[in-house]
Order: sequence, then C-alpha cells, then structure tokens
Amino acid sequence: MGYSLNINGDFSKAYKEVNASYKDLNAVCNAIRYLEAGRALEVLQDIVLMNRAVPYKRFNKHMGARHELGGRKGAYPVKAAKEAIAVLQNAMANAKNKNHVSPESMFIIHASATKGRIERRYPSKGSLFWGRGMYGRSSAMHSDLEYAMVEIALAEGDEPELTERMKYYIKKRNATQRAESAQRAGKVPAQKNAAKEPKKEVAEKAEAQKKNEANNANKNKSSG
Repeated sequence: MGYSLNINGDFSKAYKEVNASYKDLNAVCNAIRYLEAGRALEVLQDIVLMNRAVPYKRFNKHMGARHELGGRKGAYPVKAAKEAIAVLQNAMANAKNKNHVSPESMFIIHASATKGRIERRYPSKGSLFWGRGMYGRSSAMHSDLEYAMVEIALAEGDEPELTERMKYYIKKRNATQRAESAQRAGKVPAQKNAAKEPKKEVAEKAEAQKKNEANNANKNKSSG
C-alpha cells in the first residue's frame, strides 16, 4: 500500500486497516495532527476516558453542541481514539528502530483516515425479511462491515523536506497545546480572568496614588 503523504523524506510511518468509522477517525486525526507524539498520546487517552471532546467540522448533522468546545459540535469517539493510539504507538516504535532517541518529542506531520473495503453481509437463508432484489426488505437485518485506513507519519520538525505550512502549524498547535495543559494544571489563570487582572491592577494603582496624594496634601496643610 502507498501512503497518501505526498512529500518525500525518511519519515517514520505506520498504517492500519481498522473496523471503525472513518468519519470518527478523521475527527481524531484532526485533533492530533502537528502535535508532539507524546502530547498526542495524552490527548487520545483523554478522549478514551471521555475527559476531552473532539470537534467535528464535517459529518456533524444532528450532533449536539458542547460547552467545553465553545459551543461547537463534537463527540467522544472512543473506539476511533483507541485505534489511533495503536497506529501512533506503531509509528513511534518504527521511529525508535530508526535510531531516533526520543520518538515522544517527534511531531505528527501526517494523520489521515480514508474509507476502506466493504464486506457485504446478508440475512440468513429463509429469513422472513428477505425480499426481492439485492436487499429488498432485508435492510432491517442487514449491516455491512466497513473498514477504514489510518495513516500516521512522524518527523523531527526541522527536516528540509517539510513544507512551510507544516512548520507553521507545528509551532502554532504545540504552543496552544502547552497553554491548555498549563491552564488545566492550574499554573496560569483562565483566559477571562487573565483579561480582567490587568484592569484590576490599574484600578488598585490609581487608588493607591489617590491615597498618597491625599496624605501629602494633609501633611502640607499641617506643616503650613
């Protein structure tokens, strides 16, 4: 099988054909693309534990909005996240075999999912739902087995083969992810509180300045 990654380079790659929805896998791949491999594993594990929702930009009809995503539509694709973990760990193992010292610090430059083969399944012989034609009324008992292909590629992040767009999103996404991790750990205040703090400091300084001016004025009166 050929990879859909359209740039040449000695990248660590892995792929797997899985029995999962390619729509869910696409949303998961979008959530981890351009992240560090170690950080991406944490994100996927949070999805499995249902501690993190994944935004769905496509295929989100009749899907509910989630407050943790800022009102955007999303879900918890646990099965897809488990399959992505297996593929990512395989890619990290391949990177280690290529003498990369720390595959956890490599970046996911490519993550995609495509629809794979479909295995037709039919109702059992003599079923009451068997109708005319290919399926007929058998749809009540009919369900095909659909597969999806997941691909992940890792790189150091400074290879000359990487495009400027890849380098830009690697820098942007990891900075955002570090800020989110620090916020979850309680190291920095939330964004709303951070915006209010400077105003509060300015007000306190102005009030202190007024008190000092009033004290100086009282001292001048008493000395006069």
